[in-house]
Amino acid sequence: MSGHSKWATTHRQKELVDAKRGAIFTKLGNVITIAARKGGDLNANPSLRAAVDRAREASMPKDNIERAIKKGTGELGGEIVEELYYEGIVPPGIQIVVKCLTDNKNRSGSTVRHLFTKNGGSFSAVLWNFSQLGVIRVASEQIKEKHLSNEELELELIDQGIIDFKKETEGITVYTDVKDLQKIKDYLEKKGLKVDSAEIEYVAKDKLEITAADKEKMDKFFEELDGNEDVNDYFTNLAD
Repeated sequence: MSGHSKWATTHRQKELVDAKRGAIFTKLGNVITIAARKGGDLNANPSLRAAVDRAREASMPKDNIERAIKKGTGELGGEIVEELYYEGIVPPGIQIVVKCLTDNKNRSGSTVRHLFTKNGGSFSAVLWNFSQLGVIRVASEQIKEKHLSNEELELELIDQGIIDFKKETEGITVYTDVKDLQKIKDYLEKKGLKVDSAEIEYVAKDKLEITAADKEKMDKFFEELDGNEDVNDYFTNLAD
């Protein structure tokens, strides 16, 4: 059966905006701050532009966005936000890479370790099974609305230099080289398609199928990760 779906994660995070708006704004602000370290100009910094777009979609106040940018460019003081990764394994062999954006690495490290232990897992090196790629998702409704063919769109994107194209019930997932992420996103948007998400992700090379019982356990673990203020994202080797 299918394991963890990144589409489900994306939708769940959007649903959490209303339920836990403050925590979501903290997460989004940290993403903006990290991105702004490469420069505060949205036109010259694609990562920052993507982060700000996400914040705006979540109705994050303009003042919060501007403050997060200034924090990243060094115009404001305060605690330094760090980008940290934790690797681990949870039974029955599920590999997970957790990305944290935090101003307290001791807190984030101990919290993430506790979540692994609570679910029968532990920290362990797993990044050897992951490649860092640009990942773009477009909902199926967008494809239908623009009267596009998945097959024709795939051929067009292959000509643009994508690595892979995956058709799913929820929509299409496009894999790119990291340096080509913004180029492919711009190409899709010029065709009138609204991009659901465009992120740099760790994608597993070898994936694992799990049982329904294991999936239920993992969903609870993922909900705990989603609810943690320091956790910005996570990536697994579960088959979609």
